[in-house]
Amino acid sequence: MAKTSIPHLYALALGSNRSLSATLTPARIVDAAVAKIGAIGTVRAVAPILTTPPVGPSRRVFANSALIIESVLPPDRMLARLQEIERSLGRRRFRRWGARSIDIDIIFWSGGRWNSRSLHIPHPTFRQRDFVLKPLCAIVPRWRDPVSGLSVRHLLAQLRKAISGG
Repeated sequence: MAKTSIPHLYALALGSNRSLSATLTPARIVDAAVAKIGAIGTVRAVAPILTTPPVGPSRRVFANSALIIESVLPPDRMLARLQEIERSLGRRRFRRWGARSIDIDIIFWSGGRWNSRSLHIPHPTFRQRDFVLKPLCAIVPRWRDPVSGLSVRHLLAQLRKAISGG
């Protein structure tokens, strides 16, 4: 009897702020990442690409998006495959928050929380990142953070209120 694996849903955040060529711009790199991610599962939804200001020392603007993928891969294997995709698209890990051709983060998965040495789900800082919450809100506004219980829409509203000082 063949062993069956239960499919999981993952919410991924994607970002790029370093072109690889004149034609392979950050937005096109994000599109290429989405296509490659489709090879490891079924892409269920993709948020529009947003242009966002840099975080940290980088001066280059980002192209950011999010997607939902269904896959039988468990979180540790999903992370390994996503890192392979990052490397195939020119990702080199030089310094934290520096320019990068692509960054793919697992924000949520349908299994709730996951903690290991190399991976924490939900992503530890996603609640403070408009560039993650806004694309997620475009595709899964009602998904709930397993830690706070708040929806993506509510988390985005809270963050915007805190940023505006209101």
